[in-house]
Amino acid sequence: MVTKNILLVDDDEKLLRVLTLRLESEGYGVTVATSAAAALARLDEQQPHFVLTDLRMPGMDGMELLERIQARCPQLPVAMITAHGDIPDAVRATHAGAVDFLVKPLDRDKLLECINRHLGDQAGEADDACNCGIVTRSPLMRATLDDALRVARGESSVLITGASGTGKELLARAIHAGSPRQAQPFVAINCAAVPAELLESELFGHRRGAFTGAHADHLGLFRAANGGTVFLDEIGDMPAELQVKLLRVLQEREVRPVGETRTVAVDVRVLSATHRDLPARIAAGAFREDLYYRLNVVGLQLPTLEQRREDIPPLVAFRLAELLAAGAPRRVYSADAMELLVAAAWPGNIRQLFNVVEQNVALATARTISAAQVRRSLGDHSTTLPSLDQARSEFTRNYLRQLLDLAAGNISRAARLAGRNRTDFYKLMSRHGISPGEFKAVEREVPIDC
Repeated sequence: MVTKNILLVDDDEKLLRVLTLRLESEGYGVTVATSAAAALARLDEQQPHFVLTDLRMPGMDGMELLERIQARCPQLPVAMITAHGDIPDAVRATHAGAVDFLVKPLDRDKLLECINRHLGDQAGEADDACNCGIVTRSPLMRATLDDALRVARGESSVLITGASGTGKELLARAIHAGSPRQAQPFVAINCAAVPAELLESELFGHRRGAFTGAHADHLGLFRAANGGTVFLDEIGDMPAELQVKLLRVLQEREVRPVGETRTVAVDVRVLSATHRDLPARIAAGAFREDLYYRLNVVGLQLPTLEQRREDIPPLVAFRLAELLAAGAPRRVYSADAMELLVAAAWPGNIRQLFNVVEQNVALATARTISAAQVRRSLGDHSTTLPSLDQARSEFTRNYLRQLLDLAAGNISRAARLAGRNRTDFYKLMSRHGISPGEFKAVEREVPIDC
């Protein structure tokens, strides 16, 4: 079993000694640092599984350390130690990506519960997440990432599907980084961004003089990636005539450059991605079914940002750290501003979120970004999540409608399905704005035993 290592950061050496004894007695490995700068040096030497840092320290404080850690390894959990008077700042740190905060004097049981809760049985997971560079706390995204890291070890073709801005290329790079081909090239191309008449040459290369403007031999991406990975983004937009040629390349493991009569063997793994519904395009005759099955040996579906809202605070912290490293001024979000970001509609997913964060940083006149600034950046997308009562009411309304559909509009049958009497069912319909006239009862066989 791998020993989980905790990095403790505090300028109080006495506290560090006490915490070290407590954690080592529980079987943890412990590394200590008396400053944030020393903690960053420890990260270069050894990757811990968990960081516990004081918020208030001379020089670089815990908030800046959090930002630096997230820029290097966004998946590494960081918890804050704070005094009673610093709780508002600790809450802000939590919004910025800290997984928890503990108040001095530290309670032994609460300390262990915090560490155990965030580590669980996932020893080494921080290393994997660091290597692939994907920021997530979401169980849905973690499941996808786990599948990706498993399939990375093989040679199967992988088709990544998901809406624009969900991180399809990032996941493809993670698969390459976790594969035996990681030391070889990763070559990406957006099939929708290259004119159809040039795409074949970009992929397979061309011979000098093969067409007007071909003044020199061109290797092509497949041969440039030999031994490594080719990533075909937006494969659903590939022209039909080129789909046939790509299928042959996948089958024969060789390419024929434009203008050449001979073929050249290539050794590449093909990953592809699309935001389109390929089965629907197959049905419409716009995409070859045989190519689809060649590409989709393993399929991975990326969730939208709205499906992984718990990832918004750490994603925001990660982007802030990136901007800080690029020379932007340090900015943090107020608690209500972060709430707006978490509750907003994100049709553009992570790409849109990062654009909003960059805009907020560029336009902010103070260190703290306000809710009003976020609202201006979001525009029409500054919606809020429904309340629990609203969500419950919407669920009940949909449930009642489904029962009435199943019962062919017969109120008595629908009431029996719901386990209610007819009078109560009428009251529920009335409360949720459903008129009996919407469902005209008809005599037909109901596909359930009423």
